Amino acid sequence: MPYVLISTQIRLETGPTIVGDENSDVNLMNYLGAEKTTVLGNNFSEYRVKYPPRVVLDKLEVLGYHVISMTGLGQTLVWCLHKAQHGP
Repeated sequence: MPYVLISTQIRLETGPTIVGDENSDVNLMNYLGAEKTTVLGNNFSEYRVKYPPRVVLDKLEVLGYHVISMTGLGQTLVWCLHKAQHGP
């Protein structure tokens, strides 16, 4: 999975950080220490970690991911990361 989106609420920049959706790579989610949760009222699950985004970004960089974009959407901060795939 070469792309990863992480996000957090501005008022929660010290965590938690959303690191994946219900279809995310389970091994990557385990590496990040993420727990799969479903927020009351949502019909989907997401993975969260208790850490701030900076810690998540550091962990993903170790695996070869690089931030390709970052934005603020209302009260949410979102980072898009990509990991180059080698070979076919």
